[in-house]
Amino acid sequence: MLRKRPIPIKPQAGQESVWDYPRPPRLEKTNKSIQVYFNGVCIIDTQGAYRVLETSHPPSYYLPPADIQMQYFKPAVGKSICEWKGQANYYSIVIGDKTAERVAWAYPRPTSEFAVIKDYIALYPALMDKCVVNGEIVQPQPGEFYGGWVTSDVVGPFKGIPGSWGW
Repeated sequence: MLRKRPIPIKPQAGQESVWDYPRPPRLEKTNKSIQVYFNGVCIIDTQGAYRVLETSHPPSYYLPPADIQMQYFKPAVGKSICEWKGQANYYSIVIGDKTAERVAWAYPRPTSEFAVIKDYIALYPALMDKCVVNGEIVQPQPGEFYGGWVTSDVVGPFKGIPGSWGW
């Protein structure tokens, strides 16, 4: 069954609408300050990320391995395919007595359009203690399938809410 496109929220000054993002998605360098915390430890602190912007999705952030505490990231079983970026490998994060299975992914051999994010790590913000962009705590994209990061400068409605599967 085809679903009608939802009515986009009109962005205010300083905001972006995910309905203005392209499909296929666009890769964009950002110098925003980003931190990620898991089990009380700051595992990522960077100003060298890329954002992937795709229609109806809040941005997914791809974070440079040089700014990640990679000793906490362990290869996980399984792979997936993105029609735009290629084959992804997964990571679990282990710190002390806490483990998050298959919570992060990277593209070791991305498509040519996404070559600059080779080995950069993306992750599900819902499974972290907190993710922070320019001092703002991120809200995770709705639904368990998606890895978008919702901040106050991005408006939806977002893919992942009930009834959005066919968007």
